[in-house]
Amino acid sequence: QVQLVESGGGLAQPGGSLRLSCAASGFTFSLYAMSWARQAPGKGLEWISGIWSDGSDTSYADSVKGRFTISRDNAKNTVYLQMNSLKPEDTALYYCAKGGLGKKMLATDYWGQGTQVTVSS
Repeated sequence: QVQLVESGGGLAQPGGSLRLSCAASGFTFSLYAMSWARQAPGKGLEWISGIWSDGSDTSYADSVKGRFTISRDNAKNTVYLQMNSLKPEDTALYYCAKGGLGKKMLATDYWGQGTQVTVSS
């Protein structure tokens, strides 16, 4: 069965960095786009980034563009989210999601359990 396990969350200071990882299993990882989304306290789910199956293209929400970088290692069945210049408003539960075949970042069908990111001084 499909499993997505996020890790790397924690407490960071404003301006700091964190790197999230999502280990995938139960499907042919290299064939599928992947996405990251987050949910801040009291708010809805926000899609923040996606990457094509071969890693050749990425996309970002305006809220994180220029600060976050998504990448993947198909040999390790893992997708990453490098988060720099963190702000208190980045505090949220971060989820990775399996997308559709190839380029379909937004055709998400499976989600991980999430990893908490808290940005505070």
